[in-house]
Amino acid sequence: MTNRLTTMVLAGMILGVTAGFIANMWFGADEAAAKEVASYFHLLADIFLHLIKMIIAPLVFSTLVAGIAHMGDSAALGRIGGRAIAWFVVASLVSLAIGLVFVNLLEPGVGVNLVRTGSPAGVDTEALNFQTFILNVFPTSIVGAMADNSILQIVVFSLFVGVALTAIGEKGRPVVALVESMVELMLQVTGYVMRMAPFAVFGALASSVTVQGMGVLLTFGQLIGKFYVGVGALWVVLGLAGFAILGKRMLMLAGYIREPLLIAFSTASSEAAYPKMLEQLDKFGVPRRVYSFVLPLGYSFNLDGSMMYATFATIFIAQAYNIDLSIGTQITILLVLMVTSKGIAAVPRGGMVVIAATLAQFNLPVEGVAFILAVDHFMDMGRAATNVVGNAIATSAIAKWDGMLGDSRPDIDTHPQAPSHTAAGGRAGLDLAPDMVEARSDSRHGKW
Repeated sequence: MTNRLTTMVLAGMILGVTAGFIANMWFGADEAAAKEVASYFHLLADIFLHLIKMIIAPLVFSTLVAGIAHMGDSAALGRIGGRAIAWFVVASLVSLAIGLVFVNLLEPGVGVNLVRTGSPAGVDTEALNFQTFILNVFPTSIVGAMADNSILQIVVFSLFVGVALTAIGEKGRPVVALVESMVELMLQVTGYVMRMAPFAVFGALASSVTVQGMGVLLTFGQLIGKFYVGVGALWVVLGLAGFAILGKRMLMLAGYIREPLLIAFSTASSEAAYPKMLEQLDKFGVPRRVYSFVLPLGYSFNLDGSMMYATFATIFIAQAYNIDLSIGTQITILLVLMVTSKGIAAVPRGGMVVIAATLAQFNLPVEGVAFILAVDHFMDMGRAATNVVGNAIATSAIAKWDGMLGDSRPDIDTHPQAPSHTAAGGRAGLDLAPDMVEARSDSRHGKW
């Protein structure tokens, strides 16, 4: 489905540019006529954006509650869990900050000069201050928060529900089962919505080219190039953190994860690399009880590439619409993304949902999402590869901190079976044959 969708998106790009070029030739001399034609093209993108807004509230609620419920009791959230969460928080803040720094230094959206067509929504950034922001985080009605797509208020309510379900134990199992079913339902609905992406790409590109001509395509190339400059800087930071903790074994880790890294980059999906990641971390010397807990958690809460892209894309859209954001507002956006990005990281194209929700929260043009959607796949390849690197380093570092990092084994294929990561962020392990478990348990890592 992913490959087919990618092909359809590429087809939508080509057809959109072609249709926009033809329309620009016919109507480009008449600005009013060109804008009217462009508005009809953009209708496809607007429909897609409405569908994205439709799924935000139930998707955030269900995935976040299920993720918290699957973390287990207080013992499971003990020493290793605490270190993992601490790493994830710091890594997310660093990744978001790098995206913010590079989008301001490189200014990929300056000169695009997009014109806002949607109606304002969300919070007025001019009136936003710290006290108002803090107060608005806490909902007075979850029904109202859902109706208004107030993402932060939904997150707060979801945190309370998830922790409470963990606290009541067995009594909460029916609710957890219901929430898990809701997760699967919303993922299926998200899949249906994403099938509209090629039409949205067609409409967004055709609309832009109709009004601005073929010169707008240069903007896409600059956006991708400048984004990968930021990705390169993030890799340097992650590598230095890995060397600081793992020492020379960081180079060995890089060799072990090369295959899952290539899988993630070529498929634009860090999920596709997950089973191979389990196998390679096991060979590197990370014990099962560490990687089977930390890695699934990281796949829900520690997607460094996606974090960096969130601030980069959000500020790019503001630049493209000539909206000047103060440094205070940008830092507030960073903090909001820090919270809102948690819980839906496993959703296909979930970054688009996060960015759309954040744009609405700050009264920025949500239709800007359709503009960058045309080249999102090419940036998604870099995001997915970065997510793999970040989680491999995090899992290995936590094992080293806990004194449980064992010796590496030759990187040969033993074909262990690894279960797929669930969207809810549940635990996953590596199912090994009994003789393999018997031969490897106490000799390498002590108790599993």
